[in-house]
Amino acid sequence: MGFLALFMVALMPVLKTLMLTAVGVVLAMDRINLLGPTARHNLNNMVFYVFSPCLMGAYLARTVTVDVMIDMWFMPVNILITFVIGSALGWILIKITKAPHNLHGLVIGCCAAGNLGNLLLIVIPAICNEPKNPFGEYSVCMADGAAYVSVSMAVGAVYIWSYVYVIMKISAEKTSRGERLDTHHSVVSIRSSNAGSENTEPLLISKVGGTVPMLEKMKKGAFGIVRRIRTINLQMLLAPTTIGSVIGFVIGVVPLLKKLLVGNGAPLRVIYSSSEILGGATVPCVTLIVGANLLRGLRRSGVSASVIIGIIVVRYIALPLLGIVIVRGAHHFGMVGSNPLYQFVLMLQFALPPAMSIGTISQLFEAGEGECSVVMLWTYAMSALALTLWSTLFMWLVL
Repeated sequence: MGFLALFMVALMPVLKTLMLTAVGVVLAMDRINLLGPTARHNLNNMVFYVFSPCLMGAYLARTVTVDVMIDMWFMPVNILITFVIGSALGWILIKITKAPHNLHGLVIGCCAAGNLGNLLLIVIPAICNEPKNPFGEYSVCMADGAAYVSVSMAVGAVYIWSYVYVIMKISAEKTSRGERLDTHHSVVSIRSSNAGSENTEPLLISKVGGTVPMLEKMKKGAFGIVRRIRTINLQMLLAPTTIGSVIGFVIGVVPLLKKLLVGNGAPLRVIYSSSEILGGATVPCVTLIVGANLLRGLRRSGVSASVIIGIIVVRYIALPLLGIVIVRGAHHFGMVGSNPLYQFVLMLQFALPPAMSIGTISQLFEAGEGECSVVMLWTYAMSALALTLWSTLFMWLVL
């Protein structure tokens, strides 16, 4: 296929995503107000606690088998590489732009986590549905594509709600502690000035035993980190998306459970069908929420242009270029098979806009919601061009 034909194939799913996003923008307008702050919060909770876990479980139960997992062993590694490299580039971006402390978690999260689930659920079926797609007939393309998307979605969800969730939680806690300390110091300063005190005693000097030993401070810091990690791990294990993914994997790889639940002749197929129906609401609901949040981003700007440009450079230039090198290198050394659709999905995982779950996490912590809206606005606006061009190039490389 020529480059122009590949470009048209890649453009269609992006246009579909933009149309759904535009509907979300319209529904959030003041005149309509069907997706106001309260509605978005409630819909986010529905996606987080109901729709997304059902989608994970249904997709994985239907598509995953032991053989599929063996064939796709490199995909979890590939996704982990995107998270590690993205977070490292995000940390460098923070140092270069001197982003404020309250945005550190948001910047690293946006650079690390791509939209590995919802966007691929739109992109891959749309590409397979194109008459001139380079990956074969629709039935063959979708049979492989559904497995790739489901594993990508599940693994990405686990990484987001463990790795990125931890980073953003720690950042939010540090920001909250910093604000409390600033308030405390302001109160102390006011009281001291009112009393006419000129005491300049250092804060780290003990009234009884002199300077606080450095070893004691290190011990307290280490114990605090251990306590946070224990709490975060428990929360990660209890995340609904993680539970849904685990249930889906178990049903998929255990033949007896799959025969009981999945298929037209399965005795308990009503359970699977109900979960599939609920899960089908995930993509449209999340995309509508993104559109509504983009409208909020248009109305306020709480993040500097340098940070936004930096995130765009990381997600749409640095990561895709590194992705080509990594995936082609893995294929050269025999770690990735010759299936062109598989290689395409692996490369595409490096070129996606930030995960929509970043907005959900920021809303859960009530930290950086406005800034997240601005970042999502510009990154998703740029994705229309970037994702189309990279998809075209990736298809050309794997054919």
